[in-house]
Amino acid sequence: MTEPPRVLLADDQTLVRTGFRLILGADGIDVVAEATNGAEAVEAVRRTRPDVVLMDVRMPEMDGLEATRRILTGALDTPRVIILTTFDLDRYVYAALSAGASGFLLKDVTPEHLTAAVRTVRTGDALLAPAITRRLVERFTQRGSDTAALHRDLASLTPRELEVLGLLARGLSNAELAAHLHLAETTVKTHVARILAKLGLRDRVQAVIVAYETGLVSAGGGEADQ
Repeated sequence: MTEPPRVLLADDQTLVRTGFRLILGADGIDVVAEATNGAEAVEAVRRTRPDVVLMDVRMPEMDGLEATRRILTGALDTPRVIILTTFDLDRYVYAALSAGASGFLLKDVTPEHLTAAVRTVRTGDALLAPAITRRLVERFTQRGSDTAALHRDLASLTPRELEVLGLLARGLSNAELAAHLHLAETTVKTHVARILAKLGLRDRVQAVIVAYETGLVSAGGGEADQ
């Protein structure tokens, strides 16, 4: 991926879009389209096929959550979606992550963090540290709320893969997983890749959500008995 990322900005505030466009452009990142609501964002993704979408949550006509679901459902070659919010650990962010978003940013993000985030998710990595996602998941799985759930059957996973998934959900990096399990880091990466493939997940963020929603890891606690 030597070419700079192609980005779509979806936000109903003109100043936010203008500011982000200037920041991204200064770092050599091309903004290929802008949208003022979710419906425009869905149409613009189909038309311009960006690598990354910066998606506001609260927009008129169609919110960012519904737009994220539509963008990431069905198509084979979908962009990575980063959710923008002014509210840390917003319940809408949790639902968006469940729908397949690769992470979220607060709107007061620094220019350096914004450009780094776009480049990070463009390569296929999740933007959030698993520990941050874990706190978000714990907050909303405890409520029994109507947020979008990821329903996955863990029966396809081997005992070792279940162990890796449980540790991943606790926030361990690949290096930490390797040290804990006395494995090579390349072996851990293989386990993680197989877990994502078997469960049909986009990235580690969704893996953390699945670990909690299936009861493999308990909210506020550790790994459940296997």
